[in-house]
Amino acid sequence: MAEDPQKPQVDTLDQSEIDRLIAQSLEPQEAKKTVLGGGSKHATPPKVEQYDFRNPVFLSEGELRRLRLLHEDFIRYLSARLSLFLRMEFGLKMSGLTTVTYSKFCESLPSPTHLSLFKVEPLVGVGILDINPRLALTVADRLLGGRGHSVKAERYLTEIEIALIEDVILAFLEEWCAQWKSDQEMHPSVIGHENNGRFLQTSPKDAIVLALTLEASFGDCSEQIQIGVPYYTIEPMVKKMQAKRQKDSAVAPSVRRSEWHAAYDRITLPVRAEWQAVELPVREIASLRVGDVIELPASICQETRVLLSGTAKFIGTVGLDTDRVAIQITRKLPAEDANQVKPDGRKSP
Repeated sequence: MAEDPQKPQVDTLDQSEIDRLIAQSLEPQEAKKTVLGGGSKHATPPKVEQYDFRNPVFLSEGELRRLRLLHEDFIRYLSARLSLFLRMEFGLKMSGLTTVTYSKFCESLPSPTHLSLFKVEPLVGVGILDINPRLALTVADRLLGGRGHSVKAERYLTEIEIALIEDVILAFLEEWCAQWKSDQEMHPSVIGHENNGRFLQTSPKDAIVLALTLEASFGDCSEQIQIGVPYYTIEPMVKKMQAKRQKDSAVAPSVRRSEWHAAYDRITLPVRAEWQAVELPVREIASLRVGDVIELPASICQETRVLLSGTAKFIGTVGLDTDRVAIQITRKLPAEDANQVKPDGRKSP
């Protein structure tokens, strides 16, 4: 019986094709992985890193590097100032400079501790200065006439001890503000004290804080000091740093012509023309007498140097203009050649 040509053909699979499809479905999933973009399955997959959109990093590596250099100067000046103030060496060393959230910074504060809350006019925000109580008590003992021995006590500071170290805290803040004085005049002030970081509410929990950790050594006491400043506090100075860096990189070196002022008309400048003549032995020079003739090459007149204030600037030709001797300038000496020519006309080696 002949097939109807109008009837659609039905594709059927034989047993071998069915077995091949089943084998493909059972292959390991790792063999089917491919690199995005059409790469082969053996190519290195792209590196995926986590990014916290709630806590973005506002400072690049370059900006952190510049801030680190600025705080290294701050540490050096502060160490010298406190050593003079306490009449005893006060060593400081940077342990870390990073950006963290306000909540993490408060969680990292030890307990017990002494926290000084400060404000810097005209900036916004409140900063935190954390001093270990052992170090604070050792400094207070030194201010009372002690030898600066470490005080073995783990307790909170009393009101009298807080008042004693107030000058040291102000020295910290004044030196920190002094590093920004080229950008803006700032005046720090202490607005309060706390002894536990868990109860601080000076900034939002997700605010970014620039945290500086210092290793302080005073006498036989070695403890940490931490300074936390909200990013929105130093943001105006950071933006000025960025703008200054972009401006410096955008300005191409160029030669600027000085504007002519009327006052220049009265300035006199010595002008001298000279030749690089001949070289004679000392014996012949010593035997020269009035009336002797020294032969010069004929081309010397075309190689007359014109010196401005002792510096050779032009080459000219000597001639006569009516009854006067004149020099016609033929070319200008390059800057490197002019610098090498000595006032006597000879080139320096």
